[in-house]
Amino acid sequence: MNDSAQAFAGRLLATRRGAPPAQWRDVLPAARAGAYAVQDAVAAQLGAIGGWKVGAKGPDVEPACAPVPASGLLPSGVALIGPPWNLRGIEVEVAVRLGKDLPAVDGMPAATEIMAAIDAVLPAIEVVETRLADWRGSDPLAALADLQSHGALVLGEPSTLRAQDIDLRTVQAYLAFDGQPVATTRGANPAADIWRLLGWLAHHCSQRGTPLRAGDVVTTGSCTGMLFAHEGAHVQGQLAGLGTVELRF
Repeated sequence: MNDSAQAFAGRLLATRRGAPPAQWRDVLPAARAGAYAVQDAVAAQLGAIGGWKVGAKGPDVEPACAPVPASGLLPSGVALIGPPWNLRGIEVEVAVRLGKDLPAVDGMPAATEIMAAIDAVLPAIEVVETRLADWRGSDPLAALADLQSHGALVLGEPSTLRAQDIDLRTVQAYLAFDGQPVATTRGANPAADIWRLLGWLAHHCSQRGTPLRAGDVVTTGSCTGMLFAHEGAHVQGQLAGLGTVELRF
């Protein structure tokens, strides 16, 4: 890992500890590989990795990912209180939990291999937060370095849905703030193919030296788009066939 990655990670970690948000130009890597190096340096200071977030802006677009600290995997109903929760970006997502390791050194594993590794499908809310002062106008590589703007992953109970029945093209999602609907969608995840996402992630993580392990939770991108909750909001998400998940600010 080069010195700039360590320096950028240090600036982002300082913000997590209460320093002012970083200007994105001060933590901007030159390429994706540099952003992932910054992620690794940040994650190393945040404790054990509990999973990953992965998504793609289209079915043919290269995915992007970030490690999710185990400390940020939270149960449905959690109250998020205090200064870290400023942006309060909310995304309802399909998450999976692995029941066994999923190494992929020689390329993307087949969909059937991925399905066999999954032991639970869960409804999730990703809370999007940022350590960047000018997040809306920032370069995507700066946001990628900042764990792809990850704040927390709130998980509902495991569903009865079989892994092979997951289809991001048809999943129905609902999101409400204080009981008022703010999003109702069907097939709105732009990645469309969850098996391509998970296959890419498995190969990427193996190449990165952090292969997917049993117990990892992987969340697969927004099914509602991102909406911003107000301070004090009661946030409720639902995925048809998967269940509900909620939190309070």
